[in-house]
Amino acid sequence: MTDDPAPSPSDLPGPDPKAALRRKTIVLVGLMGVGKSSVGRRLAAALDLPFRDADNEVEAAAGRSIPEIFAEMGEPAFRDGERRVIARLLDEPPHVLATGGGAFVNAETRALIKSKAVAVWLKADLELLARRVGRKEGRPLLKNRDPMDVLREHAAARYPAYGEAHLTVETGDTAHGVAVEAVIQALKSHLEGHLQPSESETQ
Repeated sequence: MTDDPAPSPSDLPGPDPKAALRRKTIVLVGLMGVGKSSVGRRLAAALDLPFRDADNEVEAAAGRSIPEIFAEMGEPAFRDGERRVIARLLDEPPHVLATGGGAFVNAETRALIKSKAVAVWLKADLELLARRVGRKEGRPLLKNRDPMDVLREHAAARYPAYGEAHLTVETGDTAHGVAVEAVIQALKSHLEGHLQPSESETQ
């Protein structure tokens, strides 16, 4: 994805286009490299919502980087911290939350997200994701591994859980703003479909 301006809330149709989209936290899920943080930041800006990154919040809570947590404490400790951090974040006012690739696989976390937020699965071609993650360091799950092999394993293991997200948005090698607009349109259709007539009249 390349940088370009995120759509402004004023570009959305309707008398108050932000209203329905701000009612619940929006949680982005998906494999590593799909752009959850990049798209999430721009989505939050477009909707005038705060942005939270679960990985950053885990690092802040632990006082260590994620590679350090994996190396010193192991993946189970990281996943436990991730679960507790996400549960805390879901109790905050509505925001956009980018999660780590394994977060939504945890049944407890998945149930919390589905009950308290709107889950959006960002999905992209594995070859594209492999090219992206291969250019970056600092991903413990890729250490001494071929990115494509890891992504295939993760897709097989995680796609069933991701499939429980409220929405799936296919993203490609497009500008960030294109992905953000696709998410906004999917959210708008989903949330407007769940508004009761009385709620619709008040917004």
